[in-house]
Amino acid sequence: MVNYETVVGLEVHMQINTKSKVFCECSTQFGAEPNTNTCVICTSQPGAIPILNKKAVEAIVKTGLALDFNINKQCTFARKQYFYPDVPKNYQITQSEPPLCSRGKLTISVGGKEKVVNITRIHLEEDAGKLVHEIGSRKLDYSLLDLNRASVGLMELVTEPELSSPEETLEFLTELKNIVGYLGTSECSMEEGKMRCDVNVSIRPVGQKELGARVEIKNMNSLSGIRDAITYEVERQKEVLESNGKLVQETRLWESEEGVTKSMRSKEGALDYRYFPEPDLVPFDLPDSFIEELRKQIPELPKARKARFIKDYGLSEYDADYLTSTRTVADYYEGALNYSKDKKILAKPLSNWISTELSAKLNAAKVCISESPVSSQNLAKLVSLILNGTISGKIAKTVFEEMYEKSSDPETIVKEKGLSQISDETVITKMCEESIAESPKAVAEFRSGKERAADAIVGLVMKRSKGQANPQIVNRILLEKLKV
Repeated sequence: MVNYETVVGLEVHMQINTKSKVFCECSTQFGAEPNTNTCVICTSQPGAIPILNKKAVEAIVKTGLALDFNINKQCTFARKQYFYPDVPKNYQITQSEPPLCSRGKLTISVGGKEKVVNITRIHLEEDAGKLVHEIGSRKLDYSLLDLNRASVGLMELVTEPELSSPEETLEFLTELKNIVGYLGTSECSMEEGKMRCDVNVSIRPVGQKELGARVEIKNMNSLSGIRDAITYEVERQKEVLESNGKLVQETRLWESEEGVTKSMRSKEGALDYRYFPEPDLVPFDLPDSFIEELRKQIPELPKARKARFIKDYGLSEYDADYLTSTRTVADYYEGALNYSKDKKILAKPLSNWISTELSAKLNAAKVCISESPVSSQNLAKLVSLILNGTISGKIAKTVFEEMYEKSSDPETIVKEKGLSQISDETVITKMCEESIAESPKAVAEFRSGKERAADAIVGLVMKRSKGQANPQIVNRILLEKLKV
């Protein structure tokens, strides 16, 4: 049996985060009624002339700078000729040579090992429209055409064939999504079709330098689908070779319901695309000042921010990884910390509240943290009330519920509802003595060696205090009384 290694290369299409399309002023709003975000330019009416959106160029250059690309100052466009019903012009305005960004890289980590993945290029192009094959749950026996997406700006990123497993591929895409999300250059929402991948998969005997026959799996729009498609395709290719068959270069589609790839068309030779210079968009050069101004706008990126969170706030790698998973979460966390003089004391408990109580509420409501009804300042105040002993952790959860429902200030809630924690030892001692007197059986069990019997007495004390007694003081005084 021959040992094979997997080789994966990616073509990643990310919709650029601009309010208008790349060559016209139509809105890029997702979910609009079909064919309402259109005009004579994006539907390719005779005589319509495209006008380049400067923001789209800025987004590509900024992304390239963040991924250590060389920025090509010359900006030119070409017409990529092909016929498909969702391309009304019968060509796509794109970049051939040179692309805006050449030779970048992205470092990923899988299984504790770092790997640098080289990226060939990022170029600017327009998206196609969308063919609709079903309405709701009803599948159609014909296709409908929605041109709302036509001419939305895309950045296409092409990697070298250097990824060697589904795990590396998913880590690359996850890291890429995080970086682009921090930059704000694309929303990268795969659910909304704002990030799609063509996945090129081949196998070769271990040690062989020459690549095997490449299969391109088109239009993947979920990370789990990409993982499963690569896994299936690798096994399929092995079976073909091990049965003395021959692999052919082809395009295949992933059928998620069946869990298989199916042949779409063969690609024996070069692509049939023909590129011509775009006559309606004049080539121009990007000034050095334009590029340098964009370089200044690049924020602290996820890996650097994660390392700083660990170093400055004493967080674990797991906590820092979660808090820097998106820029909005990281900004919310640091925004909350800025309300505290001693960030290190607040850092860990605040992290816990964000990753548990707050995220559970937001996920249930399908709301982003930037839209949270609990402001970062108010969450910091709540955690501080726990740390300084004003309220217990149990009461804090009650307070948090009202904060989430009414966007209220926790200090006001505690004051108005009289929820402050009881820490007066004289008061707590009296409650403990009364609870011990009511629990002779639990006292006897505790003194016979069953220490957990004390939990029942603790419960009585907390009930007497309406949950407001300081639990640490309660436990200390009870143990002192019970051991007499």
